[in-house]
Amino acid sequence: MSKKEIDTSLLNTFKQLEEIRGNHEFSFSPREVGNVVSVSAGIVKVSGLPGVGFEELLMFPGNLYGIAYNIDENEIGVILLGNESLLNVGDEVIRTKRVMDIPVGDSLIGRIVDPLGEPLDGKKELFGTLRYPIERPATAIMDRAAVSVPLQTGLKVIDALIPIGRGQRELILGDRQTGKSAIALDTIINQKGKNVICVYCAIGQRAASVAKVVAQLKEKGALEYTVIVVTEGNDPPGLKYIAPYAATSIAEYFMEQGRDALIIYDDLTHHARAYRELSLLLRRPPGREAFPGDIFYIHSRLLERATHLSDALGGGSLTALPIIETEAQNISAYIPTNLISITDGQIYLSPKLFELGILPAVDVGKSVSRVGGKAQLKGYRSITGNLKLAYSQFEELENYARFGTRLDEDTRKTIEHGKRIRSWLIQQELQPMSVAEQIIVLLALTGKFFDTIPIHKVQEAETQLQRSSTDLPTEVLGRLNSNEKLSEADRKIILELVEKVISPFQEKPDETSN
Repeated sequence: MSKKEIDTSLLNTFKQLEEIRGNHEFSFSPREVGNVVSVSAGIVKVSGLPGVGFEELLMFPGNLYGIAYNIDENEIGVILLGNESLLNVGDEVIRTKRVMDIPVGDSLIGRIVDPLGEPLDGKKELFGTLRYPIERPATAIMDRAAVSVPLQTGLKVIDALIPIGRGQRELILGDRQTGKSAIALDTIINQKGKNVICVYCAIGQRAASVAKVVAQLKEKGALEYTVIVVTEGNDPPGLKYIAPYAATSIAEYFMEQGRDALIIYDDLTHHARAYRELSLLLRRPPGREAFPGDIFYIHSRLLERATHLSDALGGGSLTALPIIETEAQNISAYIPTNLISITDGQIYLSPKLFELGILPAVDVGKSVSRVGGKAQLKGYRSITGNLKLAYSQFEELENYARFGTRLDEDTRKTIEHGKRIRSWLIQQELQPMSVAEQIIVLLALTGKFFDTIPIHKVQEAETQLQRSSTDLPTEVLGRLNSNEKLSEADRKIILELVEKVISPFQEKPDETSN
């Protein structure tokens, strides 16, 4: 290229740059910027930002976020959603002018995420998905429908005596290591093939516990319809606080699509403690057991989001199973009583039953479902009517018999029948039972077929009965799984099968009575 051509090219380039500069209009957009005043365990005090709103999301350096929670005259108390060690006094804080939200949608099914929507399973990030605010108003009363469809847990003691309906809130409570999470996992596993999307929210759990849950769900093929939201014990209290709200928004998406969803909060004890920690650091006045006065409100606004939508809104449902930990069997402590008053019933797990090997260790006397009975399949209702009463009578008589009192024949029969009911309560973990299996065993129990079997053979006889449920006619199995009442003809067919299966286990005349 000649010198003249180079000069011409440069001249044209400069002319173009001059034209672009002349046509460019500089625009100014105001931006509120604050500064970090102090940093403590999960809490940041910020000055400036006069227009900030309550629960607005604020951005810190290093892609850290926080939620404006205390808005005072001179400073803002911010709940940090990350590691405070990355922040320094004087760092800039910028308003995002939006509230905390999380990605929702079908792309989350089978994924493990944190409350910010970041993947924890090593798979691709969630881009381009719909986002819901983590705090959303509960469905209005006029937009709700009655609970009418059962949520089968696969646990015979719950499905028969403490039934749960789709759209219900049923509290699971008990001391440490009594099998609370196991009930929740059994319920998730039993939803396979039932078109129910499950959300498991681990709040402040040990990493090993969460890994075990994930492994069990994978092994049973339940991860295919489950979303797992995780915060671990060493995560900031801010993440533990927002975790159940974020998980509920994920579940609400499926409910609003007209589908049925189930959410497990494991557990709200850690959530309440995280909120207490944040409140004390924000210098909010402590109340009973040092919890802030609005602890009831933060749980009620969470659990009120579980409901059954009316047909006009698609008829979807969100069933909530919150878990709470008691200390020394004290169900009248502050947080347990709060949650019992918010939920529609409770399943109480007794350490005494756990020690006796009666698993799941459900205390039938202290457990209740205030709604599920209306949604229970009719096949159960006609069988289980007097089961709770018979078991309660047995427990009273058993305590009385310990004094060595001579018992009449009727009392002895009542105690023997009660022992069979107690044996019936036992069920292996991660082995949910179908409706047909449960009803055939229930009919055998209430018909006192097990009373003629030695107590050590009851479990074996029950297992054989479960296997034989597939021998029932197809039309009978169909009616058992539907909401039709058990007819006399159906009952006769089932009892004939029961008698055939039970007879080899029955006590022979030369055997010693148990």
